[in-house]
Amino acid sequence: MLDITKIRADFPILTQKVNGKPLVYFDNGATSQKPQVVIDAIAKYYSEINANIHRGVHTLSQLATDAYEASRKKIQNHINAKFAHEVLFTSGTTFGINLVTNGFASILKSGDEILVSALEHHSNIVPWQMLCEKTGAILKVIPMDENGELILSEFDKLLSENTKIVTVNHISNALGTINPIKYIIDKSHEFGAAVLIDGAQAVPHLRPDVQELNCDFYVFSGHKMCGPTGTGILYGKESWLNKLPPYQGGGEMIKEVTFEKTTYADLPHKFEAGTPNIAGGIVLGTAVDYLNEIGFENIQKQERALLNYGTEKLLEIEGLKIYGPQDLNRKTSVISFNIDGIHPLDIGTIIDKKGIAVRTGHHCAQPIMNFFCIPGTIRASFSFYNTKEEIDLMVDAIKKAQIMLS
Repeated sequence: MLDITKIRADFPILTQKVNGKPLVYFDNGATSQKPQVVIDAIAKYYSEINANIHRGVHTLSQLATDAYEASRKKIQNHINAKFAHEVLFTSGTTFGINLVTNGFASILKSGDEILVSALEHHSNIVPWQMLCEKTGAILKVIPMDENGELILSEFDKLLSENTKIVTVNHISNALGTINPIKYIIDKSHEFGAAVLIDGAQAVPHLRPDVQELNCDFYVFSGHKMCGPTGTGILYGKESWLNKLPPYQGGGEMIKEVTFEKTTYADLPHKFEAGTPNIAGGIVLGTAVDYLNEIGFENIQKQERALLNYGTEKLLEIEGLKIYGPQDLNRKTSVISFNIDGIHPLDIGTIIDKKGIAVRTGHHCAQPIMNFFCIPGTIRASFSFYNTKEEIDLMVDAIKKAQIMLS
């Protein structure tokens, strides 16, 4: 079992008070808190080796370059990519998805089809809509059921020779649903379609093995897995990354420039134009090391216990409804709920006065809310550093808010 007291001591923000009450942070689906080792690593970079990378012959530049590429290697090993150059540093999941959609603009033609799921974050809907407008491709949606799970029989029917790319999230940010991505990947490949997996909500809870999954692209953000904001990863199979054109032009991504013609650098630099978030890239590796030291098996056990306990306690509240899979083994540590007759924003605002941070609204997943005919939900998303005692505080605060608002 994890020593939660010791782990919580790694996170300085957890010791503070909000509105005079101890902070209870249940908005981990939006961003995770940062351990001291990550905070220290940011300061260490700027204090000791701050320099631009890949370009300088001087010592600091070489040290910074080595640290940046060492982080790329750590992430390669973490997700089991075949090559380090298949790991691209980005500013986050949204950037990674847009990079891929930009590349597919040169591949798709009118009448080609893109499949997205009904469970997607706006970041995995809007770029594909924009791509369809640009190319004449057709966007089709894999439907969901009342349990917030994809209807695979309908997915099977949607696949055809016209399907060129399928894009789904690994885990739903709004409901916590764990999608059967291995089935989706294998089935899509039978029709020759590429597959992009949005792993933003998955990587805090598990280690994706991209070779075992056999996905073509896997994208995620660093800030949801204890890393800095403005960091992310796009994994792409070497064959696909070589096929796609560069996303941006500028320094670093070139091999040779003349006014007549420019040739592009090899992977991964072809997609990493300009000076990157060097500190963020290095420190993302620190965050990955921290999570692996704790162990994802331990993380999953702790978060599973919190999900089970939180579900049980919340369902004791009269009029409370939880959205998403009823089988808790088919979801991660997210509870998305509403209380009859009370707007989610009102609950969130009142319990904030008790120091409790939850997310309210549509969670950038309006199609899901439209499906359930609701304006939004209250979302409590747990991390391994949370406790059952914090859940008790939240439940007590919700009960008091319910009385106030009834």
